Amino acid sequence: MTCANPNLWYGKNYTHHSQLSDSEFVESFENGSLNPRLFNHEAHLRLAWIYIQNHGEQRAIEKSCSGIKHFDFIHGKGDKFHTTITVAAVKVVHHFIKKSESRSFADFIEEFPRLKVAFKELLDQHYGFNIFSSDGAKTDYIEPDLLPFD
Repeated sequence: MTCANPNLWYGKNYTHHSQLSDSEFVESFENGSLNPRLFNHEAHLRLAWIYIQNHGEQRAIEKSCSGIKHFDFIHGKGDKFHTTITVAAVKVVHHFIKKSESRSFADFIEEFPRLKVAFKELLDQHYGFNIFSSDGAKTDYIEPDLLPFD
């Protein structure tokens, strides 16, 4: 679907990313027309879920990293992107997809609510240091030092 009016996604009718179909969500994210208020933590997970479903884990990592960097540059100062958190998020989503029978992201996140409500705690099981405040982890992917993702 091509959005004739890129500002459509900024419309006041949309208060949550789930109001967009998967294809509308990805297209508006990729072309930068998605309202940044809609791109919350759950939307990051949804993006990873869609990319994994459509492209596999490795390509999902590449698309997530490049896409989120671009989105951050368009809608911010280009300083919020965090490499390790982005790669880890895709890897964690992939881990749970392999255990899931869900056919939609809404069902998936309902099946694994910890991804949404306890994401930092999930990552703490893999990393023995705070990746959220590490400058090195922000710019380069750092493998888990406690527990591999798979």
